[in-house]
Amino acid sequence: MDTEQQRISVVGEGAVEAAPDVMRLSAGVEVRRGTAAEAFTAARNAAARLVRALRGAGIADEDLRTSALSLGPEYEAYPKVAAYRAAQGVEALVRDLSQADRVIDVVAGVGEEARLSGVAFELSAPGEALKQARAGAFRDAAAKAAQYAELAGRPLGRVVSVTEEARGGPQPMAYATLAAEERASVSPGRQTLSAGVRVVYAFGDL
Repeated sequence: MDTEQQRISVVGEGAVEAAPDVMRLSAGVEVRRGTAAEAFTAARNAAARLVRALRGAGIADEDLRTSALSLGPEYEAYPKVAAYRAAQGVEALVRDLSQADRVIDVVAGVGEEARLSGVAFELSAPGEALKQARAGAFRDAAAKAAQYAELAGRPLGRVVSVTEEARGGPQPMAYATLAAEERASVSPGRQTLSAGVRVVYAFGDL
């Protein structure tokens, strides 16, 4: 029977680079008015214009969502209120990266109320890349276990257990690869998907 002293425990790591295929755009509107009601109404109207513009740019309704909503006073000298500021955030998922710049321009064209908070590039279906990363992690673990068994002067036996190790999400690379459109101002670059696995092996019989 195997005991803890008759086992090798190793951690393997694997990583795969992949090009993101969707962009998540964080945008919104912000207004300042004399009363809370005026600010709130103006923000909602501006947000409606923004959503209509995004739909006109080809963003489907299911790829649009409200991400934030706020209303609050600005004080001239507390408790004297100078004005009220209202904001509403909108998140849009851009599935055609060739249209990324156009969508950003559409947001900017909504007017002075428009706000751009940032973009994030993602893989819409990371499953296959993660499978490759897991396979690489297992191969890495097997190679380490074989080396340790050799160093210990023991044959390597069967796999006793396999546990996936937690890893962070896709990590953006420092360089970009989308160069088909020289006029494009945004690029998805590449992302690294990583996987880790802890594999416990038994020593084989001498």
